[in-house]
Amino acid sequence: MVNKVIRIALLGSTGSIGRQTLDIVRSFNAHFKIIGLACRKDSELFKRQVNEFKPEYICVETGTQSQGRPPYCTLEEMASLPEVDVLVIATTGKAGLRPALAALKAGKQVALANKEILAMAGPLITTMASEYGATILPIDSEHCAIWQCLRGEDAPVSRILLTASGGPFINWSRDRLAKVTASEALKHPTWKMGPKVTIDSATLFNKGLEVIEAHWLFNIPYDKIEILIHRQSIVHSMVEFQDGSVKAQLSYPDMHLPIQYALFYPQRVSNDGIHRIDFTAAHTMTFEPVVYGDYPCLNLALEAARKGGTYPAVLCAADEVAVDLFLKNSIRFTEIATIIEKTLDMHRPVSGPCLEDILRSDEWASETALKAARKDI
Repeated sequence: MVNKVIRIALLGSTGSIGRQTLDIVRSFNAHFKIIGLACRKDSELFKRQVNEFKPEYICVETGTQSQGRPPYCTLEEMASLPEVDVLVIATTGKAGLRPALAALKAGKQVALANKEILAMAGPLITTMASEYGATILPIDSEHCAIWQCLRGEDAPVSRILLTASGGPFINWSRDRLAKVTASEALKHPTWKMGPKVTIDSATLFNKGLEVIEAHWLFNIPYDKIEILIHRQSIVHSMVEFQDGSVKAQLSYPDMHLPIQYALFYPQRVSNDGIHRIDFTAAHTMTFEPVVYGDYPCLNLALEAARKGGTYPAVLCAADEVAVDLFLKNSIRFTEIATIIEKTLDMHRPVSGPCLEDILRSDEWASETALKAARKDI
């Protein structure tokens, strides 16, 4: 068990990952101190979190600060506070990008659950971490699994096998998918996640982002990263080494374990609140190849990954707009891919982009995706 108190700033505290992070802090309250809490908009849940964990700083991205609260600061200020040891980024989209860079520049540990940050700005993030001696701790279940499989290994990796549940619509026809409602798409068969990530899981877009993340986190070429459908979500990822040996990380489909692993790294600790797999019960674990023709969003993500430059930033922004429109019942499920594709086709990429290039591309893509949805282009 760690001897010192780990001081945490948590961005996205009211979302699914944020709430589960606070569960871990609550379970080990003698070992963690919440220095900062941040959320997108004020809510009763956020007020309860502030009252319980008594952070020294808060940030509400939209709206005004209530009286009687701790001092307000921006996301970037919170990320680089001297008294913060670990920044947990539990947001979605680009909101965590600038804070992540600020924390890395300050040499901190960044526990990363946000898929888009590395997808949009992988070279910037990894270069900043290396330059300032900072550490990226992957909270995403697949990347935490890879991280654990690679621990203690120095042998060359033959390939990484990312597992995907396949979402709720495996083998559905395009005509049937066109009639999918938001409520149906939000019923993930094995995971409990926020709405954006759940829809991305249904389209397998999230798996494309995870390929990009794995590429940058572990310095693995794209042609050595493969995806397998594993409907049970028990094997979170596998690593094959040059001698043919394969290591896999297995656990119940619950984000508490990867969050705890990152926060306590390099130690492992016992937590009775984390569900264990009962291997005495009957289990069936299956693995299937991905039928790429069924997942256009995944194909678009992989294509943008290989093109590089500002394509991944445009990819993420277009998907964010399209998913939001689908959740508002403004477009059909199958139109998510159409909007992303139109936006990518119109993009004029920048090679070796700086942060400003990435943010400009993100803004352009958001506007273009909205036009595509309105069929103005």
